[in-house]
Amino acid sequence: MTRLTVEDIGRLPLPGTDFPGNVMFSPDGGSLTYLRSSNGSLVRSLWRHDLASGERRVLAGPPSEASSEESLSHEERLRRERSRTIELGVTEYAWATDAAEPTLMVPIAGRVFVAVGDETLAGVHPLPGVEDVSVAVLEPNGRHVAFVRSGELWVAPIDGSPPRQLSDDAEPGVTNGLAEYVASEELDRFDGLWWSADGRQIAYAHVDERTVPAFPIAHLGDPEPAHEEHRYPFAGGPNARVSLRVVAADRGSSVEVALGMAPDDYLARVVADPTGGWLLAVLPRAQRSLRWLRVAPDGSAQELWVETGQPWVNLDDHTRVLADGRILRGTERSGYRHLELRHSDGSLDRRLTDGDWVVTGVVHVDEARQEVLFAATKAGVTERHLYAVPLGAAAPVQEPARLTREPGWHDAVASRDGSQWVDTWSSLEHPPRVVVRSRDADGTAAIDVNQQSTTAASFGLVPPELLELTAADGATTLQAALYRPAPAEPPGLGQPSPPPLVVWVYGGPHSQYVKRAWEVTVELLRQYLAQQGAAVLVVDNRGTANRGTAFESALDGRLGNLEVDDQSAAVRQLAERGEVDPDRVAITGGSYGGFLTLLAMLRQPDLFGIGVAVAPVTAWDGYDTAYTERYLGIPESNPDGYRQSSAITRAGELDGRLLLIHGAIDENVHLRHSIRLLAALQEGGRDVELVVLPHDRHRPRSRHGVLTRDRRMVAHLLAGLGLAPPAQNDGGAARPDGTGPRSPV
Repeated sequence: MTRLTVEDIGRLPLPGTDFPGNVMFSPDGGSLTYLRSSNGSLVRSLWRHDLASGERRVLAGPPSEASSEESLSHEERLRRERSRTIELGVTEYAWATDAAEPTLMVPIAGRVFVAVGDETLAGVHPLPGVEDVSVAVLEPNGRHVAFVRSGELWVAPIDGSPPRQLSDDAEPGVTNGLAEYVASEELDRFDGLWWSADGRQIAYAHVDERTVPAFPIAHLGDPEPAHEEHRYPFAGGPNARVSLRVVAADRGSSVEVALGMAPDDYLARVVADPTGGWLLAVLPRAQRSLRWLRVAPDGSAQELWVETGQPWVNLDDHTRVLADGRILRGTERSGYRHLELRHSDGSLDRRLTDGDWVVTGVVHVDEARQEVLFAATKAGVTERHLYAVPLGAAAPVQEPARLTREPGWHDAVASRDGSQWVDTWSSLEHPPRVVVRSRDADGTAAIDVNQQSTTAASFGLVPPELLELTAADGATTLQAALYRPAPAEPPGLGQPSPPPLVVWVYGGPHSQYVKRAWEVTVELLRQYLAQQGAAVLVVDNRGTANRGTAFESALDGRLGNLEVDDQSAAVRQLAERGEVDPDRVAITGGSYGGFLTLLAMLRQPDLFGIGVAVAPVTAWDGYDTAYTERYLGIPESNPDGYRQSSAITRAGELDGRLLLIHGAIDENVHLRHSIRLLAALQEGGRDVELVVLPHDRHRPRSRHGVLTRDRRMVAHLLAGLGLAPPAQNDGGAARPDGTGPRSPV
């Protein structure tokens, strides 16, 4: 077995993860484009793979200004935080869906490159006059690029003609064409502008954040005093005011759409309608309903239907508008997310899927074949498979046809005509393989860059064992992954004692971490701890995703209660089996997992005596509106829920060994969370360690930050469990001259 070091934990890319990403078919279906590193690093290029000849070539390589975090603009770094992007170089591209000839757009480092026909991007200059771009969207017909610069909406012809400015009222706190903070962070809406299907008009978000108080973040680790300000909407406080405008791409005047939105409501989804205009969803601040409207090309709006949910409405990206105006939608009305078809007026036509499983994504709507390709949990929540169901099926609901066979996790992308799809498939034992499949054959062209013989064993990794445990209610089944410790060398005499346990936890809404997928095996912190002699347990407690609304909504009104109960119940079941030592249990997690680490130590001190909380939420009145209020309501309506869901409330009761780690410039879960907890702990006469990462945000990215986090974390956990801590130089601390271990990012 290959022995890991602390330095290995944070080194990226992880073993087996350098494979084609962002895979798309060319419009004619004859080739694939994808992003991949040329040298095994995080810096990606855009590649093209001809399916007939097998030829591969680079279309666009990254310029030097896009090849390191330090070279990116402040705005780009924040955008990467919202989208959880860790790759560098070429990180996005788009094909024009309805162009007369293939048209490809690649935004890189604030510029926009466009290629038409067989032209490659190598050596092609960016569109003139299109610089300092925040976001760019290619017109469906491929004739123009809409982009945002300095908060204003612009459009540029791809023939190189000068760009035209379409909005003119941006100022500090006011933007056009960009998603506001909570839209991208909490609602999974990263776009702020949308072309019409015919390319004649653009709908765009007008965002006014001036009513949201500015929150300062000091850069205390910099040589000179500096700070940044964020308009951060704290729970119970004002939201950004968002409206929708429509403007003609040829420089017409903007029209504001009358959506009937209250000032604090959310613009949730916008989908182009091929029959004209857009389909749009408004989410009221309470998030108990979802209003769907059709916006006409002239800017008028008509409400079609209203969805309601108990206790809240979950958003999805399943909505598609068909050529005849019918609407494909996802709904949780049955308690599980399924597909339904609606008439163009919004009235319900029929259900397409049903059962105690969940549709997790729409892959393709094939109107010629009259079917929908979708991903779902039908074979079990720990797997993902591709299915097909007829669009025109009459009642009763037809059984969907499963198109992927291998056990594990499948992620599919379909060609435009639906005849082929790219299947990115992995399992606990095998890294992702990328294979083109078709209706006529099991597989036509394997383009996997990882050798087919590569396995977990070849990387020196041991896949975890997937288990089913029982929740604290004594009835609900929980999915779990157990990383068993490496056997002692040489074997001891007599019956070995149960190993200590580290619980790695996230446990928050909209999450799933137990999967039959390579990403679970390649979690190197867990692998490292197992090699050091600790068992590691991951449990998806009640409140996590993809198990239906009853399972998810069990935490409504109070956070950190049943999640901790379920984690505790899982540990005790393993202890009762003699598989772990209940007297040596540690817990660690980041963000929501950091919050649960704190609550576990406070609510179950007899079980969880050691903990490491990374960037934890410590009091929910200090987190944002859209996430917090979905589960707890506004503070005034649920004061007991906020109080009982706070680690600060019970800080004086802490009785274990706690390590806090927090990025100093975290703009998501502010360092203020850990400082408030520290103050409460000191007032209660408690002492803990706090490690501040001066140059890091919510996810540490700097070389020193990643190494410090990992070194301090494993040392604290191993020492607390009575295991030998790593050697002083294990982790390769950087030397004063700046040389040292390979940078993990």
